[in-house]
Amino acid sequence: MSFFISNAWAADAPAANPIMGFLPLVLIFVVFYFLLIRPQQKRAKEHKAMVEALKKGDWVVTTGGMLGRVTDLGENFVRLEVADKVEVKVQRPAITALMPKDAVKEL
Repeated sequence: MSFFISNAWAADAPAANPIMGFLPLVLIFVVFYFLLIRPQQKRAKEHKAMVEALKKGDWVVTTGGMLGRVTDLGENFVRLEVADKVEVKVQRPAITALMPKDAVKEL
């Protein structure tokens, strides 16, 4: 009975281009770059420019949500007045936002 069933032989695999194997990885990296890495670098650059441009009298918000007016600037630290005769010293990178002058009522 086995003479009615023919043997199934495997066909030779087509020669694969090694570059085509890396194409999905390259495509994923390009997508990650434009969706994740590039926007983060842009935000970091804008934050650094904002922190470097601080001057006395600016109203800022810290990472902890504290609102204050800049009274003194150091190389690494900024002194903020958060209430009458109450000053705190924070690191420059802890400042997250610069508030418009007309948006803040005086202390």
